[in-house]
Amino acid sequence: MRRLGSTLVALLLTAGFLQACGTTSDQAADSGDDAFRRLAAEILDYTYRQNPSNATYLGIHTYDDRIPDYSAAAVTANVDAVKSYRARLDGIDAGSLTLDAQLDLEQIKHALDGMLLREQVIRPWAKNPDTYSSGITNDAYVMISRSFAPAEQRLRSLTSRLKMMPAALAHARKNLDDSPRIYTQIAIDQVDGNRDFFAHDVPAAFAGVKDPALLAEFGKANDAVVTALGDYKSWLENDLLPRSNGSFAYGAETYRKVLDADEMITTPLPDLLSVANEDLARNQKAFAEAARQIDPTKAPLNVLADVQKDFPPASDLLAVTQANLDSLAQFVRDRQIVDVPPAPPAKVVETPPFMRATTSASMDIPGPFEKVATEAYFNMTLPDPSWPKDEQDEFMSQWYRPSISNVSVHEAWPGHYLQFLYAKDYPSDVRKVFGATSNFEGWAHYCEQMMLDEGLHADDPRYRLAQVQDALLRDVRFIVGIKMHTEGMTVEQAQRMFVDQAYQPGPVAESEAKRGTSDATYGYYTMGKLAILKLRDDYRKALGDAFSLKAFHDAFVRIGPLPLPLIRKVMLGHTGDLF
Repeated sequence: MRRLGSTLVALLLTAGFLQACGTTSDQAADSGDDAFRRLAAEILDYTYRQNPSNATYLGIHTYDDRIPDYSAAAVTANVDAVKSYRARLDGIDAGSLTLDAQLDLEQIKHALDGMLLREQVIRPWAKNPDTYSSGITNDAYVMISRSFAPAEQRLRSLTSRLKMMPAALAHARKNLDDSPRIYTQIAIDQVDGNRDFFAHDVPAAFAGVKDPALLAEFGKANDAVVTALGDYKSWLENDLLPRSNGSFAYGAETYRKVLDADEMITTPLPDLLSVANEDLARNQKAFAEAARQIDPTKAPLNVLADVQKDFPPASDLLAVTQANLDSLAQFVRDRQIVDVPPAPPAKVVETPPFMRATTSASMDIPGPFEKVATEAYFNMTLPDPSWPKDEQDEFMSQWYRPSISNVSVHEAWPGHYLQFLYAKDYPSDVRKVFGATSNFEGWAHYCEQMMLDEGLHADDPRYRLAQVQDALLRDVRFIVGIKMHTEGMTVEQAQRMFVDQAYQPGPVAESEAKRGTSDATYGYYTMGKLAILKLRDDYRKALGDAFSLKAFHDAFVRIGPLPLPLIRKVMLGHTGDLF
């Protein structure tokens, strides 16, 4: 077979990309797209009703006065509904659809498969008590995190939600029957934070409301939730914990099915482990090399300890980070990394009190349908000013300057904030609601390495050291996620691997190992990054001299968060090998 010239390849790929973005309207009019789009819209509205809090986040405010139905009967009804929708999707003739709709059809099929796996096989509603206590916390959080409506209106909707929450915790007592001990212990450890959130942060969020009748109704409902959470903790400690003998491990078959449903990754697990171990070794070598460039007389971990001493005063952290975001945005523009849509800068703010215990940094971006509260915040956690200076300094060591840069690349430029800027214009509502985490997080993790490769802080190896340390953390997530759920690795063994192989401090290692018991496929950061690097190499080979890094990035982010095999289909015309 003759090799296509690069110009022809470029034309073919451009045509495929434009079709995937919905530009072939004449073809769409002659296809079966309309029937599929109607069914997709019906399914999306069903998901909004099933999960009103996610709808609130997305910017759909029709169901702001509701919470999910946490009853076992609702689980059964949901399984029946999802199976029905899945069968109707199977009745769609993919050959009658444009490429754009074909991609969405595959995406929504896999999303429903993932729902069924969670309801019927993984069963967090029957195994994980934190599903309920953190679930209702999120039901309230989305009502206070953004001012999408006047405070009185949001408080009225929240009060309606609060009234339903004690019943949700009552359903937990009926539903939980197969809990792993570690799940119950994590829920116990976190429930005081959930309770404090309702006792302190929720009332503080509505301090400006003056309506006495509304405040009284809210106060009564909120106090009932605080009491119910206290009772729930006692039940967890005295009833559920002694009989929590279940296993958190998915098993190999379920693990493979989850990867297929969520990410369309079908690579055999032994091969995935080989990919992960190879990347771990590569990054450990890069870590040692960066440390040698900084100070060849010291051991790499001692070099890291020295680098971590260069952190700004806590009082300056927000301003330093804001300046860093501004410089990163300028670098992206100057180096033609990716097209940046017009947008106000993300504002760096202190992490809200109720999030301090669980996050050090996060990007708070509005949902793709949000029309009012469209501001974006970069949350950063500061030390408690009442702590002794040595404790504050220890806390601030995580915010050493190269780390600030690496986290900012991931969360903002050109990571998640850039993705948010494109999300409003994704080709379909399906892609605004459903997405592959290996795409979303893989892109942000890919950007950490790519930005340094493109010259960011080129003369300062401290920044490479920070980037690689974060990459090592993600490599070990990849490995222990598979091994804990399919090979019998214990939580303690996973924790030790984070210390020994990813060079993480003990508290971080403990937190990461515990996370992996429920977030089983949290290797999606590295899976996604490596798949994007492979896609970029294949795209470069296909286009030859016509390849442009900016054009590659532009095409990738505009398509939306499809599973990466579908991204390959759009950009290359075939799926090929993912890694």
